[in-house]
Amino acid sequence: MNVGFLRIAIVLGLISAIGPFAIDMYLPALPTIGAELQASAMAVQMSLVVLFLSFAVGPLVVGPLADIHGRKPVMYGGLALFSAASIGAALAPGVEWLIFFRLLQGLGASTGMVVPRAVVRDLHTGAEATQLMSLLMLVFSISPILAPLTGSFIIAAFGWRAVFWAVTLAAVLSTVLLTFGFAETRTAERRRASSFASAGRGYKVLAADRNFIGLSLIGGFGIASFFVYLANSSFVIIDHYGMSPSVYSLFFSVNAVSFFSVSQMSGWLTGKFGLHRVVRIAVFGFSGVMVAMWATMAAGFESLAFMSAALFVAYGFLGLVIPTTSVLAMEEHGEIAGTASALMGTLHMVTGVAAMTVTSFFANGLPMPMVTGIAACAALALVLTLVTIRRAGAGAATAAAE
Repeated sequence: MNVGFLRIAIVLGLISAIGPFAIDMYLPALPTIGAELQASAMAVQMSLVVLFLSFAVGPLVVGPLADIHGRKPVMYGGLALFSAASIGAALAPGVEWLIFFRLLQGLGASTGMVVPRAVVRDLHTGAEATQLMSLLMLVFSISPILAPLTGSFIIAAFGWRAVFWAVTLAAVLSTVLLTFGFAETRTAERRRASSFASAGRGYKVLAADRNFIGLSLIGGFGIASFFVYLANSSFVIIDHYGMSPSVYSLFFSVNAVSFFSVSQMSGWLTGKFGLHRVVRIAVFGFSGVMVAMWATMAAGFESLAFMSAALFVAYGFLGLVIPTTSVLAMEEHGEIAGTASALMGTLHMVTGVAAMTVTSFFANGLPMPMVTGIAACAALALVLTLVTIRRAGAGAATAAAE
């Protein structure tokens, strides 16, 4: 692995992690924010919901912009918007202003969801793309490990507003690294061929590509399972199982360790066995463990140790699912990589928010609603894999015969 390869992964990984940092560092502050701003729990939660909504909508504009104007200018713009919105959130006099600035913050951070994937496709395909994507995710995975602990420390020492000053500094650091550690990967010739009209045509092509949609939704339901866990785990593990908040922060990070550790094997496995086979095996492992966990706990065995072990193994498999499905989905769409990455990001976020919303109707602080939501997402990912990968394989065989 050369130095340039690793440098790109670090720069893009940090830019990708800014949005998740803004979520994970913020979670421990929700009760404090409600008390200080004299806002209801629902109003404070809305400041989190609008962030997810902006993550879903923002990519649809960011992707075409990255194809038209290049990768670096769009990342600069996103980081600038994120920084300005973070400062606004830090100074917000009321919850309404906080919600507004969180919306802008999410729009700025959505560049980190879209552009890095497009850069990977600009530079590589196949096993090399999978290796770079997994390295990017290694840096990205710092967020769920460090952010909750860092957020708790900052809030305890300096108050909740300091969280937004901290993510502003992270955005400034990312801007510096982008300036000196990254070269534009979208050539001028390709930019001249791009426009919003061509982006519209690109979205139409992608929407008609069942392989792209299927692979994007496989990754989307994998991510959705984690969204369900994110939204419910603190209530289940702290309130039901009696774990302290500080220990929970460490507990939360364990699954991220499993995820990014296994993801680092994706490049090697793809080179040895091929993308299609790795996707199939990874999804079978992920869904098999999650459904087995649900069945065991539905039978009455609700041990925290068992649930923790099952999640650890399953999210390790998910560490293979996300980079491989992303690379495979974009394999045939290099000319519109930004647009493809944008639609993929939107599908991921919409799927995750939908799963989180449906599960919330059944949430009661007990483990089974959360576990059922997670297992349902995994099962849907498996169904989509059986349909999509089989179709892709049949298409490849037909092309070879022709």
